[in-house]
Amino acid sequence: MTEIKGARALVTGGQRGLGEAFAAALLEAGAETVYVTARHPGPSADPRLVPLALEVTDEASVARLAEQAPDVDIVINNAGATIPGGLLDNGVADVAHLFDINVLGALRVTRAFAPVLARRGGGALVNVHSVLSWASGAGAYGASKAALWSLTNSLRGELAGQGTQVVGVHLGYTDTDMVRALDVPKNDPRDVAAQVVEALLKGESEVLADEVTRHFKAALSGPVEGLAVA
Repeated sequence: MTEIKGARALVTGGQRGLGEAFAAALLEAGAETVYVTARHPGPSADPRLVPLALEVTDEASVARLAEQAPDVDIVINNAGATIPGGLLDNGVADVAHLFDINVLGALRVTRAFAPVLARRGGGALVNVHSVLSWASGAGAYGASKAALWSLTNSLRGELAGQGTQVVGVHLGYTDTDMVRALDVPKNDPRDVAAQVVEALLKGESEVLADEVTRHFKAALSGPVEGLAVA
């Protein structure tokens, strides 16, 4: 389990959407400070929220962030991007750039903050995946989230020795800017964030935020055709 009361946390992509909900939930649970990143961060009216600049594809930017936030107990890799169309609709360079953001970006942040977490007693790393880590048909975005899921599972083993709790978060459509135009049922970001806080407090390794996610997780043991998005 990870203690949140009095902790200092980092949320990448933390000034809007799901990231903003994570930051609010951490503060509500008693966190002392939450560093929230964006490419171009805006000011915060709450002194407990500390906006910092971050470009996850830039090693120097990630290194600066680690220098600016040397006292972090919880890291939430939430920043991400998407591109429309299937794997064969996009150029390889575009797919590679998406992987650079969604997969290698999370790895860069983790590599920079793993020593920080170790010095703080272990703490927690939270990576935001998707139901599309398992469900096929979402092109490069789904493939990148599948890769991030695999990366998280490997990091869980590598960080176990320093006592870091590693949590993978899977969720379906959630009411953020990324899917705002879609006319489909959506999770409330505040509900997802509350589930992540609960998982941290209970020492859990995975959050399945909704019924569609639980369905596809169960389908992993069946034929691969069962993983296609209808």
